[in-house]
Amino acid sequence: PPSSQNNEQGSTLRDLLTTTAGKLRLGSTDAGIAFAPVYSTGTASGKSGRTMPNILDDIIASVVENKIPPNRAPKINVKSEIKEEPKDDKKSIQDDCSKRYSDIQYSWICDKHVLWLRDHKNTNNWKLFKECWKQGRPVLVSGMHKKMNFSLWKAESISLDFGNQQADILNCKDSIISNTNVKEFWDGFEDVSKRQKVKNGETALLKLKDWPSGEDFKTMMPARYEDLLKSLPLPEYCSPEGKLNLASHLPGFFVRPDLGPRLCSAYGVAATKDHDIGTTNLHIEVSDVVNILVYVGIAKGNGVLSKSGVLKKLEEEDLDDLLRKRLKDSSELPGALWHIYAGKDADKIREFLQKIAKEQGLEVLPEHDPIRDQSWYVNKKLRQRLFEEYGVKTCTVIQFLGDAIILPAGALHQV
Repeated sequence: PPSSQNNEQGSTLRDLLTTTAGKLRLGSTDAGIAFAPVYSTGTASGKSGRTMPNILDDIIASVVENKIPPNRAPKINVKSEIKEEPKDDKKSIQDDCSKRYSDIQYSWICDKHVLWLRDHKNTNNWKLFKECWKQGRPVLVSGMHKKMNFSLWKAESISLDFGNQQADILNCKDSIISNTNVKEFWDGFEDVSKRQKVKNGETALLKLKDWPSGEDFKTMMPARYEDLLKSLPLPEYCSPEGKLNLASHLPGFFVRPDLGPRLCSAYGVAATKDHDIGTTNLHIEVSDVVNILVYVGIAKGNGVLSKSGVLKKLEEEDLDDLLRKRLKDSSELPGALWHIYAGKDADKIREFLQKIAKEQGLEVLPEHDPIRDQSWYVNKKLRQRLFEEYGVKTCTVIQFLGDAIILPAGALHQV
C-alpha cells in the first residue's frame, strides 16, 4: 500500500493502544480491557537496539513506552518478560510458607513432598493448600473423623443396614471378582474365622469394590452421604459446591468425571500369609481424589498379627520420622499403607514393570499398559529396584483413622 495509507493505519492503531493504555495508567475503570505490558530486555542497549516485536504484549509495551509521559505514576504492574531460573521448589515453598502461614499447624513429610495439615478445623488451611496444590503434590489432612458421626461408619452398622444387598467382591490375590451377598463380606471384616477360604485353605483377602458409588451412594445412604459432605476437608476444593471445585461448575454439555463418592472397604493384609500383596494395585485416577479413612477394624482370629505385630511391619517401611512418631502415639490408629508416585514418573514405572514382566516370563503385549490394567502391586523388593535402576523414589504414607489423603489427578498410587 502507499506510504501515506500505511502511516495512517499505523497512527490509528497507535492512538487506540495509547489511549487505552493512558486510561489504565490513570486508573480509569471504563477502559474496556486490562493488560500488564511486558517490556523486552534484550542484550542490545537503548531503544535503537530493540528487536522486532513478535508478541502482542511487546507491541503494546512499545506503544506505551513511547507515548505515555514518564512523570505519570503507573497504576498497573509492569512484569519482566525474562523468566527466572527455577529455584529448589521444596525449599522455596517451605521457606515462604513458614513466613506467610504461621497461623496454620502443618508439617512436611515424605522428604518434603507431602503437606500434612494437622488441624482440620483451621479455616485458613485452603490458602496453604493452594500453594502446595500448584506444585501437584499430595496433601494429608488429619482428624476428619472428629467431625463425623462415627456410629454410622462401623462395619456392623453398615452390615445391619445393607447386608441384604448384592455387590462385586474382589479377591485381591488372584483378581477374581464374584457377585455375592454383602453380609458375607462384613461378617468376616473383623472375624477371620468367618472369612472365605481359597482352594489351598488360605484366608481370602477380599475387597468390596466401590460399593456403593456415585448416585447409588447418595440414594442408598443419604445419612452417610450428608455426614461425609459436611466432614470433607478443604471444602473450598473438595465439596461438590466448593467455589474452587472446577468440575462441579462445568456446564452440562461437558462429560464430567465420576466425582463419587464411593465406599472402598477391604480386609487387612495382616491376616494373610503373603504380605506382598495389596488391596488396591498401582493405578492412576483421571481426576483429583480425596480419600478419608472413616473406620479401622481390628481383626481377631488365628494367624492374625497382633497390633504390635502390625506396627512392627509398618516400621519396616521407608518412613518419614514424623510418621514413625505417629506410629508410637497410642491415640493414633493406623489403617492403610500408601505408596505414591509423581505423574512425571509414569513412563519410567511403566517401562520398569514391563521389564519385570519379561523377567518373570509373562507375555507383554504391545497394547498392554500395566498401570492402566492395574495388574501390579509393587512390593518392597521391586520398589528398591525401581529406585536403584530408574531413580524413582517411592513416597510412603501411613493413613491413620480420620486421615484424608488428597491426590492430584495423574499421581500413581497403590494401597
